[in-house]
Amino acid sequence: MQLNFRSLAEDQPSDALRQVFAHGWPGWSEWVRKRHTARSTDLRDARLALRRNMPEFERLWDNWVDVCGADENVALFLSFWSPPRYLVNCTQAVFVDHDGPLLIRNYDLDPHLNESTLLSTRWRGRRVAGMVEGIVGLADGMNDAGLAASLTFGGRTIRAAGFGIPLIIRYVLEMCTDVQQAVEALRSVTSHMSYNVSVVDASGDWATVYLAPDRPAIVTRSAFTTNHQLGVEWPRHGRFSNTKGRSDHLEILFQQPDLTADRLLGEFLRPPLASTGYSRGFGTIYTALYRPVTQKISLVWMDGSREDHDLDAIGLRERLVHFSPAGSHSNFGTSGETIIPRAHTAPQSHWALSQFDDPHLPKTA
Repeated sequence: MQLNFRSLAEDQPSDALRQVFAHGWPGWSEWVRKRHTARSTDLRDARLALRRNMPEFERLWDNWVDVCGADENVALFLSFWSPPRYLVNCTQAVFVDHDGPLLIRNYDLDPHLNESTLLSTRWRGRRVAGMVEGIVGLADGMNDAGLAASLTFGGRTIRAAGFGIPLIIRYVLEMCTDVQQAVEALRSVTSHMSYNVSVVDASGDWATVYLAPDRPAIVTRSAFTTNHQLGVEWPRHGRFSNTKGRSDHLEILFQQPDLTADRLLGEFLRPPLASTGYSRGFGTIYTALYRPVTQKISLVWMDGSREDHDLDAIGLRERLVHFSPAGSHSNFGTSGETIIPRAHTAPQSHWALSQFDDPHLPKTA
């Protein structure tokens, strides 16, 4: 199993966004068709919700729609207003050493359901770079003010009117410069499901915010989070994802005074924090590291490959990453690496599903 990762950059919504859209929309549109019954008021409701919650994004949303084809289904999707249940689980932590704060996260899912793109933009005048989630949203990222953010699924099935978390992460990084501002933004924007968002800034301040559609945001100083909030509230998912086991492992690690960033990365690349259960939809697709002080972004994969970027100098690259399923001879070895100085041109034709999913199915990230 293999996946082609690429990095793209642009200042205004243009060619890079068109490439991301062409790559991801075949799968997302299939998701829209299967999981959403259109109503005549959908677009009106989405615009009013954006105007109320993220007024700075209304014009940007119009630009996205124009670039991606001005289709009503596309417009509704790119608004991320009240999507079906969306599960993005993962593991993330904040660590501080002599290089300043570090945000590290594992993204776990079926490799074929990941958009495999590091996108750098200056759509609103601020440089924002991160891993694409939902074409214009982000699963994790950092901005040029030195603020980094990442998300995990919060382990609850409750859903209500609100925004999908990838757009909320994009909003935080476009609008905020530090943890205090990020926390206020997370409190003010309604999330349609429960997620855990970790934010860290260049000063070394950090917070983990538990978002939910049915209760106020809970702000904690936890340095790590997996896929539950106040406790495991969805037992089946908790067992499948081993959320408590991963959290307990991190708690032990963070109690050790000799813990280093290199050792923490090593722990993120092996069980219980890493997984090779790709056939079950729960395998580690990438590990991302964000350094707010030095503005460095690193992506590390389970096949042993690594890619390092400067926030202000992300260029066009492609890299073929191999994924070894559980039970194979090795899941961390040599890499078949290719770096090609051109943009991605051919989306996977079988990319038919997405990370939006029924919570009763064990397909998680």
